[in-house]
Amino acid sequence: MKTSTLIRSLALAPLIVLAAPAAMAADKAAQQSARARFEHDSAVCNSGRSNQDRATCMQEARAALAASQGGRLPEADPSLARNATKRCAALPIDDRKDCEARMQGQGTTSGSAAAGGIYRELVTRTIGPAEPAASGVAPDDLERK
Repeated sequence: MKTSTLIRSLALAPLIVLAAPAAMAADKAAQQSARARFEHDSAVCNSGRSNQDRATCMQEARAALAASQGGRLPEADPSLARNATKRCAALPIDDRKDCEARMQGQGTTSGSAAAGGIYRELVTRTIGPAEPAASGVAPDDLERK
């Protein structure tokens, strides 16, 4: 019995050694992502675009960074994206596609809840049909003939 346990343990040892760098790389990537999110949140706080005063905003950003680094930050709630899409469902079909694109972050966003609303703008350029080529005849000339 003891020999088979020892053999199994020795067989698993290389797998554990090989898995350690991958786990450390994933942890480092998560820390970099948390740091990048903190930098973004700090920029929002300092620009005045949050719906909180600067001190509260920075306190929340630091708390989120600490929670993320400790593995205590929850994943994003998928119901938020569903709710944004539901708001677009009330629009006519022609407008719905643009609304959904704005809700997914395309375009520009300005304003805040504290200022009374968030303005999302998406500019879509479409090319219309080509104008007919000029015939070289003025409209007045056509009437005289």
